[in-house]
Amino acid sequence: MTKKNVLFLCTGNSCRSQMAEGWVRHFHGDTIEAYSAGIEAHGMNSNAMQVMKEVGVDISDQSSKLAGSLTDVPLDLVITVCGHADENCPTFLTKAKLVHIGFDDPPKLAKEAAS
Repeated sequence: MTKKNVLFLCTGNSCRSQMAEGWVRHFHGDTIEAYSAGIEAHGMNSNAMQVMKEVGVDISDQSSKLAGSLTDVPLDLVITVCGHADENCPTFLTKAKLVHIGFDDPPKLAKEAAS
């Protein structure tokens, strides 16, 4: 059986898309090859890595990368997880089926909660 190639795309590829990639690898790694990327690459969010580790999903081997680094991957599905990525999705990614499922930005929510 051939695995489906699924990309989770967000603005900075630091938190939401990284967590989604981790969850899919954890639960569906036998049928889905999960990727994550961003319109920009902000680096991995340490809080995201810690929270995922607490629930038994290690994303520390993943890295923050630009969507353009995946031009050679034949994607079946691109899921945008923030409005900015949905509105600015690189054209080459739209050859795959494109779905938008927006999530609030966790670092922004944490900052607001701390204020």
